[in-house]
Amino acid sequence: MAAILDFAQIVGKRNTITAPSELRTYECDGLAGFRVRPAVVVLPETTEQVAAAVKLARSLGMPIVPRGAGTGLSGGALPVDGCVVIGLARMTKILAIDLENRRMRVQPGVINLDISRRLAPLGYYYAPDPSSQSVCTIGGNVAENSGGAHCLKYGFTVNHAVGATIVTSDGDVVTLGAQSGEPDSLGYDLMGVLVGSEGLLGIVTEVVVKILRRPQATRTIFATFPSTDEASGAVSSIIASGIVPAAIEMMDKLAIEAIVAATHVDWPLDVGAALLMDVDGVSAEVEDTAAAASALIEAAGAIEMRTPHDEVERGLMWKGRKAAFAAVGRISPNYYVQDGVIPRKDVAAVLREITRLGNEAGLRVANVFHAGDGNLHPLVLYDARIPGQEAKAEHVGGEILRVCLKYGGSVTGEHGVGRDKACYLGEQFSGDDLATMQMVRSAFDPYGVLNPDKLFPTPRLCGDKPGAYTAHPVEISGQAGRG
Repeated sequence: MAAILDFAQIVGKRNTITAPSELRTYECDGLAGFRVRPAVVVLPETTEQVAAAVKLARSLGMPIVPRGAGTGLSGGALPVDGCVVIGLARMTKILAIDLENRRMRVQPGVINLDISRRLAPLGYYYAPDPSSQSVCTIGGNVAENSGGAHCLKYGFTVNHAVGATIVTSDGDVVTLGAQSGEPDSLGYDLMGVLVGSEGLLGIVTEVVVKILRRPQATRTIFATFPSTDEASGAVSSIIASGIVPAAIEMMDKLAIEAIVAATHVDWPLDVGAALLMDVDGVSAEVEDTAAAASALIEAAGAIEMRTPHDEVERGLMWKGRKAAFAAVGRISPNYYVQDGVIPRKDVAAVLREITRLGNEAGLRVANVFHAGDGNLHPLVLYDARIPGQEAKAEHVGGEILRVCLKYGGSVTGEHGVGRDKACYLGEQFSGDDLATMQMVRSAFDPYGVLNPDKLFPTPRLCGDKPGAYTAHPVEISGQAGRG
């Protein structure tokens, strides 16, 4: 109880959560299959409060789990026994807008979409646009290196987060990367290390992001196909021609069915796949590029092509795509979302293997994904009320990751490794690779107190043997070096 009062003295009583009923909110993130109740949740509002909370947790020997909006899908914000969750959702200030240098400084709890909303009257926007952009936060985007539909042309969070203020595991406040208008920072690319590190290196309390001028024109094309084979062929043809659309999204028949049921967008149901593509830039260029892309889509075997009549119709089309994950709830009581990357040329072949895996397990799999960069998001549908189906869904999800690896891909594109995919990271990287990653982690957090039990495969997480966590040798040496 004394420890709880100490946290309350740092962040205030209203920002300290201890009641079991309220702690349940923080037992998991978007991966609801794993749940652990934290000992306490604190909700700081300043960098200084984060640093003080970290120092107190360290003095009490408590593990520390940073958390944003909790929308992650890999268990990256999953608590561990006896931990303090440091929630950043109340750090919501936009600190500075620098149009001359096209930079913006924000706290980590700022909602992704709110940046573009704030900038819209000024003619600017923030490019990374995860499907959850109306609720996910910039801090979480940095942790997972989040992407989105329009990252095909503009890049992921790592290309747009150029600077940060972090609190280390010692409670020190450190700045990384560019802090104002400099094009790059000297020395090591520490922002490149931080972005996507899933909270293992430090707690982000401020982020400097690039902002872009809104394009002069945007042309949207919606096309349907007999199957995902033809749709995949269209994507490959477009990219091979040298066209780089702002976005190319693919949805299979099952995903289209869910989207139409949830959003009432006017899409046909008697097709095998659909593409939704944006081309943007200077008006003259956009018209020429859209015409060339349309010709390639038609040559690939499209059934129909549409362009929205106005911004309202265009917005509805993109609403359908961005609502796809939630929409699947209309056609299945439960679903398990996976996230892997493959070479673009192999999309059709991998989708056929995914269908096979689903059929063998007696489960349906809906596919809606970033086709332009081969970032798959298969959704394995199941009914948790039927004994064994949830385990089957998890098994299919794991086998899908193995298929991605077989084709030379990765176990994650933008959802992170977290707790969910830690075991599969050992199948993608060698022991030497993982040891090197652990050395980087230990350079930032030699004690291993920040977000433990994430990302790295361990016997305890991977089920090789029961019992307590077995520390990696590099972790042990790191602790010895700082003890």
